[in-house]
Amino acid sequence: MLYQNRFAKALLWGGVCTAILTGCNQSAQDANTTDGAATGGDAKAAMKTVAITAIVEHPALDDVRKGVIDELNDAGFKEGENLTINFQSAQGNTATAGQIAKQFVADAPDVIVAIATPSAQSVAAATSSIPMVFSAVTDPVAAKLVPKLDGSGTNVTGASDALPYAPQIDLMRQIIPSLKNVGYVYSPGEVNSTIVLKALKDNLTPLGINVHEAPAQRSNDIAMAARSLEGKVDMIYTSTDNNVVSAYESLYQIAKESKIPLIASDTSSVERGAVAALGVNYYDLGRETGKIVTRILNGEKAGEIPVYTPQSLDLYVSPKNAQAEGITLPQAVIDKAKEVVE
Repeated sequence: MLYQNRFAKALLWGGVCTAILTGCNQSAQDANTTDGAATGGDAKAAMKTVAITAIVEHPALDDVRKGVIDELNDAGFKEGENLTINFQSAQGNTATAGQIAKQFVADAPDVIVAIATPSAQSVAAATSSIPMVFSAVTDPVAAKLVPKLDGSGTNVTGASDALPYAPQIDLMRQIIPSLKNVGYVYSPGEVNSTIVLKALKDNLTPLGINVHEAPAQRSNDIAMAARSLEGKVDMIYTSTDNNVVSAYESLYQIAKESKIPLIASDTSSVERGAVAALGVNYYDLGRETGKIVTRILNGEKAGEIPVYTPQSLDLYVSPKNAQAEGITLPQAVIDKAKEVVE
C-alpha cells in the first residue's frame, strides 16, 4: 500500500511537471508567434506606395517622373525594397485621367503624384484625403488645385513650372529684333495654355506686338493650326501645352516649310525642332517634387508644405534648327546658352 501511494504521488508530480513544461513551451511559441506578427507588421508598415500619373508621356513630363523617383531613391525610399511605385499615363485623354484618378483613390496609396494640370485636376476631384503632390502645373491657383501657394491647408501641394514672362519676351526680341507678330499654337481646353495666352497678350500688346492665336483641340490638329499662321507671324511661341509638346515634330515640319522660327518654353523642344527655349529644367523640377513627396512620407502634412516655384531658367539653342527655319541665331544668344543642340 505504501509503495502504491508513493507511486501515485510520483505520477501526480510527473503530470504537474509535464503540464508546466508544456505550458512553458506553448508560451514560448506564442511569444515567437507574436514577435513574428509584430515583425511582419513593422515590415508592412515600412513599405510605402506612391502612385504617379501623367496626362501624357513626352520628354518634359518623363523627366519630371524620373526626377521624382531618383529623389525618392536618394532619400532612402527604394523601389522594390521599401517603396512600391504605380505609374499610369492617360495618353492625352482627360476621361482616362479621371478613370486613373478613381482607381488610384481606390488603391489608397500613401501619396499620389499628378504630373501636368489635367491629371492634377482629375486627382484633386477624386480625393480630399489622400495626400496629392502635383508637378508641372503653371498656375495651381487658377487651376483650382490650391487656394494659395504658401500652404493650402488641404491634402494638396506640389511644384509649379510657372515662368516669368519678361525673360521670354527679351529672348524673342533678341532673336527677331523687328518682331511684330507672334503666333501661339495651344489647346483651348488646357488651363495652363489659356493662362499663357492671356499673359502673352498682356505683356506683348503694350510693346506693339500682336498675338495671333491658333487653337488646336487635339494633337492631330497641331499641324493644321500652325499652317493657319503662315504669312501672318514672325515666329511661333510654344509653351508646355501637352498636346503641342507631344506633337512637336509635326509642328517643326510646318516651321521648316513656312520658314517660321519656333521659340519654346520647354527646353526639351529644342532637340525636337525649336530654335531656342528658355525654361525650367524638368528633371530638376521632378527632384523638387520628389523632395515634397519625401517630406509627406516622413510624416508632414501636404497642406502645410508651400508650393515650389523655380527660381532659375535654362537657355537651350539650336543654330541648325534656326537655319532650317529661315533665320540665323545671334552669337550673343548662343554665348548665353547652357546647351547648344546640334
